[in-house]
Amino acid sequence: MPKAKVTIQARLKVSGKEKKTLDDLMRRWSSCMRYAYKRLLEGKTRNELKKELQNVFNLNSRYVDDAILEAQRIITLSEELGFNPKKVVFGGRTLFEKLSKKHLSEKQRNRLKREWRERRQGNLYSRGDKSKNGNLNLRVIMQEGKPYLRINVGNRKWIILELITSHKKWGLFESYLIQGVPYSVRIQKRNGRYYCYITFEEGVPEIEIGFEEGAIGIDLNAFPSHIAWAEVGKDGNLRSYGEVHTPHLFDGKKTKRDYWAWIYAHEVIRIALEKKKGIVLESLKIKEKGFRGDYTGRKSRRIRHNFSYRKLKERIVHLARIYGIAVKEVNPAYTSVIGMLKYAPQLSLTKDVASAWVIARRGLGLSEGVPKNYRVFLQVADESPQRESGTVSESTCGRNSDTAGKVKTCPYNPWRVLRVAVLPALSPERLPRDLSPLKRLLVSGDVGRIPVRGREFPLPGAGAMGAQMPPAGSVGILKRRGINSPAPNCTNVRFG
Repeated sequence: MPKAKVTIQARLKVSGKEKKTLDDLMRRWSSCMRYAYKRLLEGKTRNELKKELQNVFNLNSRYVDDAILEAQRIITLSEELGFNPKKVVFGGRTLFEKLSKKHLSEKQRNRLKREWRERRQGNLYSRGDKSKNGNLNLRVIMQEGKPYLRINVGNRKWIILELITSHKKWGLFESYLIQGVPYSVRIQKRNGRYYCYITFEEGVPEIEIGFEEGAIGIDLNAFPSHIAWAEVGKDGNLRSYGEVHTPHLFDGKKTKRDYWAWIYAHEVIRIALEKKKGIVLESLKIKEKGFRGDYTGRKSRRIRHNFSYRKLKERIVHLARIYGIAVKEVNPAYTSVIGMLKYAPQLSLTKDVASAWVIARRGLGLSEGVPKNYRVFLQVADESPQRESGTVSESTCGRNSDTAGKVKTCPYNPWRVLRVAVLPALSPERLPRDLSPLKRLLVSGDVGRIPVRGREFPLPGAGAMGAQMPPAGSVGILKRRGINSPAPNCTNVRFG
């Protein structure tokens, strides 16, 4: 049976002499972890550090080994996120920069120093061991029907502290505790209180809801902050759609945003359970979230930085495993462009819902061919002398990558050409919100040809059903392509 990790939060009841003993143990372990972190960056191995650190910090071999593994985990995580491991600041870079300021009152400085000291020195971690029936250093025991944590403080001495928790999965953990299932325990000191996090593996059910009857495509958006979803049948046709607004993901403290991420993930799972279809997500790795001076605005940058796409996606995947729902990730290339040009005009959908529709179809392995009335723009691209043959030889002509071997390859991506040729005619300055005017072009082929320097260029909205003249912004479009203005008697009118 597949496994899923579950973490239970509890609070430790500490007082008197036990507090002093626990603080000393956490201080030594935290120092050991930071020391191991520096030595690992210098190239030392785990086996070389193990004996050395036991003597320096007076910790047993299990505590030392866990400290080394925790340091290695931070290094690996920093490299995966694209950060320099040598520039990691233990205790938090934000707190460090606040403490570096000179204009702080004594009260503020003392509060920041206490928080800084807790983050650097108030940590303790111990992995579970199946051969030891749970966890040898930090063991959960039951006394008189109440849970306690027995902490090994060294020299064959232990302190026993009461655990206070109301977690809904505590009953499940107690049943695993009797079976001797291994569990990891992490203790953190925050604001003078001691918090305990117990992590164990829970058996999850087999996949019961798959893609036999269709799929639900999910499009996560930071600005505006919402989750667009679209339900399709096994034939790829749209059945239902909607949006889950997520206003709490870009405002407030990190803990608050983490809490709401779980709430929104549960809402996505509820939709999947109701429709009895698997979930399809985009395989995105968003690294560039804006920078000062990029002309997007301070509010826009703040929203994009606070919106954690990876965190929200991980919660959806985690809950889907628990509820037995199949999850698939697909290539995100041109999902928004295909949705805007092909599906949004037909049913007057938003670009995000249309993108979710494309994601769902791509999850079912369905291809996305270029509509017939759009091909006139591709013919011009084929005839263009500026095109370099073979620039994108591995392109799939707008279809899915899994069908690339079944179709003839193109020297360019057609959806990229269509985005430049069609969308600026609707709104030259920014991406249009209303895509319904494209329905006339998509269904009836409302395309006209404008003579320019002995050649004819297709322009949407200038055909027989519209005015026989270029739409708003077409002159600017032609100039950006390196073409002089259209015929003398043509004036600009807005499309639609």
